[in-house]
Amino acid sequence: MCGFVGYVNQKDVPENTINDMADRIKHRGPDDEAYFANDDVSMGFRRLSIIDLAHGAQPMYNADQTKVLTFNGEIYNYKEIREELRDLGYVFKTDVDSEVLIYGYEEWGPALLDKLRGMFAFVIYDQKKNEVFGARDHFGIKPLYYYDDGDTFLWGSEIKAFLEHPSFKKQLNLRLLPIHLSFEFIPSRETMFKNVYKLLPGQYFLHKDGKTETHRYFKFNYDHIDNSQTVEGDADKIGKLIDDSVKAHMIADVEVGSFLSSGIDSSYVLNEAAKLKPIQSFSIGFHHSKYSELAWSTEFAKTINQKNTPIYMDGDDYFNFLPTMMYYMDEPLSNPAAIQLYYLSRETSKHVKVALSGEGADEFFGGYNTYLEAIPFDRYQKYVPKPVRKGLAAVAKRLPRFHGKRFLVRGAQPLSERYYRVNYVFNYEDRNKVLKDPSINVDSGAYTKHIFDDVADKDEMTQMEYFDINTWLPYDILHKADRMSMCNSLEVRVPFVDKEVAKFAETMPVKTRITPDETKISLRTSAEREMPKKTALKEKLGFPSPIASWINDPKYHDRIVHAFHSDTGQKFFNTDQLDRLLKQHAEGKSNMQKIFTIYTFILWYQVYFPEDTTENTVSLVHRTQI
Repeated sequence: MCGFVGYVNQKDVPENTINDMADRIKHRGPDDEAYFANDDVSMGFRRLSIIDLAHGAQPMYNADQTKVLTFNGEIYNYKEIREELRDLGYVFKTDVDSEVLIYGYEEWGPALLDKLRGMFAFVIYDQKKNEVFGARDHFGIKPLYYYDDGDTFLWGSEIKAFLEHPSFKKQLNLRLLPIHLSFEFIPSRETMFKNVYKLLPGQYFLHKDGKTETHRYFKFNYDHIDNSQTVEGDADKIGKLIDDSVKAHMIADVEVGSFLSSGIDSSYVLNEAAKLKPIQSFSIGFHHSKYSELAWSTEFAKTINQKNTPIYMDGDDYFNFLPTMMYYMDEPLSNPAAIQLYYLSRETSKHVKVALSGEGADEFFGGYNTYLEAIPFDRYQKYVPKPVRKGLAAVAKRLPRFHGKRFLVRGAQPLSERYYRVNYVFNYEDRNKVLKDPSINVDSGAYTKHIFDDVADKDEMTQMEYFDINTWLPYDILHKADRMSMCNSLEVRVPFVDKEVAKFAETMPVKTRITPDETKISLRTSAEREMPKKTALKEKLGFPSPIASWINDPKYHDRIVHAFHSDTGQKFFNTDQLDRLLKQHAEGKSNMQKIFTIYTFILWYQVYFPEDTTENTVSLVHRTQI
């Protein structure tokens, strides 16, 4: 697990630029560093050693040294691919998965990607062709960014590395602010920095002669749903798949631990891992038991005879770390659970270098309670004609609030507008109120409509899951998992986000994913065969936190008010509307996510654009300088 950077060379770029860029992401790889440079390209690498600790240094070269590789991630089936390449005459010098990538690309080109099982982002520079090839894993577990303004081409594991390059023009992508306020992230290749792009999950790029092309080699789909499948049969298959995936994800030459919450997903992963060898688990919580899952997780670990390490945090931990969190995130991300994940990773990294985690099970197996709303809406749309639904919605909008009003209004909307993640934080009207310049507001539903269009022939629940797999999972869940773990030099592996697991998930009909009474029913049925029933059937909590009450605590409330009225707050937002959000929250109307999203964006901007603010937020960013 590592980090890498690179750029196409230009005149007047200082020689140490590549070193400075790599140093920006030293947290991703504190064990080793190395560089490559010729007249055309410079590449840098930071290593966190996991497999074949004594070898595997990067940049890595093929036999005639015409191709140069930098790679971040783990290839779980590298031994099988290595044997295939040996049969083709390739000679290997190490036992690292990196070598499989460089020879595999030499043999198969981009077709190599179809063979890989793992989490990865890598770049290969071909000196003969003078072209740069970059690829990202199927689901976006590992990050890869590039900067392309037509004159300068940079790439790296994290955006912050670009700050060290003299040709990088740091500019806010202001037109995406309303998109961020809607989703809490940017659900596309675009970022909050102009001309900085994410390589999307399942994509590769090729940069040659100043031009960058992107191509998709993989896309999750629901084209093979098998309605003959049953819950019991799918539970059988899931059990075998998770057993196999956990075994693959346990491969390492260092000790592997596991995150553990009170829920089914991390518990299932830990349970399977513990069958292979003793494994220490780590759990985060609060001293206030109302918000803490520690009693549950500790009890479960004890049940399967594994050691669990409880970790505690409080409000000071939470709010003091927020500016630093925004630095490590690269882009504003307002998921309140991210800070718990940071402290969980920080403590875990003191004991192990690798930790398993349960991300992805909800998306692939139907775990979110919001999927249940597809059931009443499906009936409503089936039995009530569209013109009638539109009429009822128009009448409901004109009437005072009443029970069922929201259902009638939403019942006339297509799912691409109605799905709650589309206007997850602020809806269009709310954005008009809080934005200083409402003319930049856009229709967030139109921004992601193409994702729903991909599965327009499928039922609504399947459309919801597809949307989450293509947005929520890579841009929020996996993004924060990567950043919060890697800033602590910890590798997190996610056995549910696996090529083979996903291949089966594509076949599952709605009836084996969810019922009117229970989410991810097949996964729970499988887990119930392996674990205590109360763990297998426990409802999803996410990462509960007392942040909603902390917002009203004067100690933290004053920080938020100060940020809202800062130069940055007044530059982008109507402060009277922000004050109104705080007032309503204090009176009992929960505006936690709205407040947190605005607050974290302000902190992010102050950290990355300190020249535009008089605030000294930068001084709060531990171990970093912008």
